[in-house]
Amino acid sequence: MSAPSMTLFHNTLSPFVRKVMVLLHETGQQDRVALQDCVLSPVSPDPALNADNPLGKIPALRLADGTVIHDSRVILEYLDHQHVGNPLIPREGSARWRRLTLASMADGIMDASVMVRYELVLRAPEKHWDEWLAAQREKIRRALNLLENDAIAELTSHFDIAAISVACALGYLDLRFPDLGWREANPQLASWFFEVSQRPSMIATMPKP
Repeated sequence: MSAPSMTLFHNTLSPFVRKVMVLLHETGQQDRVALQDCVLSPVSPDPALNADNPLGKIPALRLADGTVIHDSRVILEYLDHQHVGNPLIPREGSARWRRLTLASMADGIMDASVMVRYELVLRAPEKHWDEWLAAQREKIRRALNLLENDAIAELTSHFDIAAISVACALGYLDLRFPDLGWREANPQLASWFFEVSQRPSMIATMPKP
């Protein structure tokens, strides 16, 4: 087995990193990538991560020639062009834009969830901005509602960029907000998530708090 030709700056708790890891497993590329752990903190930059990635985003991927690409959307697109199987991101047509739109919605759930997490963990309780927290939670609720009512058939049809992204978003909700109770309002989404959570790629990348 040859040595990995790329390095992924990652943290196993990041849902954005998990998307990349799931795609690597689904496409059989995990052995091509070495993993470099990064500490997740919005206020304490990681010098190694920031060297060629000034925004300090994870994941970031260092290619064989030393080039660093980021963020997860760019990395996923790059890696999906590096394997010989069926693409997980449609190359063209209306399917491409629909699947990327669903993936973007999942990213929005992740973004809102991370922002809520930061507000609750990094700020003293008396400084919490309750209206802002409520607005972020409402974004999550609306997105889950749309996925429940308009996207189940599409998510079920292929485990591609859309399904991977939604699955990782739901996994992050379970990790950080186990009392959210999103399943009660979204039973079809809950059933779908239960099924895809049994995939080897999802099991191998399951975050541990």
